[in-house]
Amino acid sequence: MEVSNRSLASCIFCKIIKGDIPSFKLIETDFSYSFLDIGPLSKGHALIIPKKHADKLHELPDEYLADAMPIAKKIAAAQGLDNYNILQNNGRIAHQEVDHVHFHVIPKPSASDEEGLVVGWPAKKPAMDELKALHEELVHKLNKL
Repeated sequence: MEVSNRSLASCIFCKIIKGDIPSFKLIETDFSYSFLDIGPLSKGHALIIPKKHADKLHELPDEYLADAMPIAKKIAAAQGLDNYNILQNNGRIAHQEVDHVHFHVIPKPSASDEEGLVVGWPAKKPAMDELKALHEELVHKLNKL
């Protein structure tokens, strides 16, 4: 596992991967570690964490990202889930609580707000010329990556 000294000392997920903190492990690969969330939004809520410490998604090498989604798929399939969310947040104002990239698999057993993820979706109505300008800007930047 590639982790900085600061991360090893303070990151709860790095400690879980190392075995310093116990967890209810589900699947472990060379790149990822998954386990049940101990503060679940619903029964079966699980986390998938890359074994390489990175605070945010764009800092993580692609091979770690490629490993996470098949694990999420297996966790959902093992539970027989028809309705669920895959959630990944980056930064405090985007609701990231642990500064280590992680993915949630959150079962949504009913349409109520009593369990599972509850999402607001404040959709905007941008002007088409603004959307076109943004599109051109992003395509230009993406072509440079």
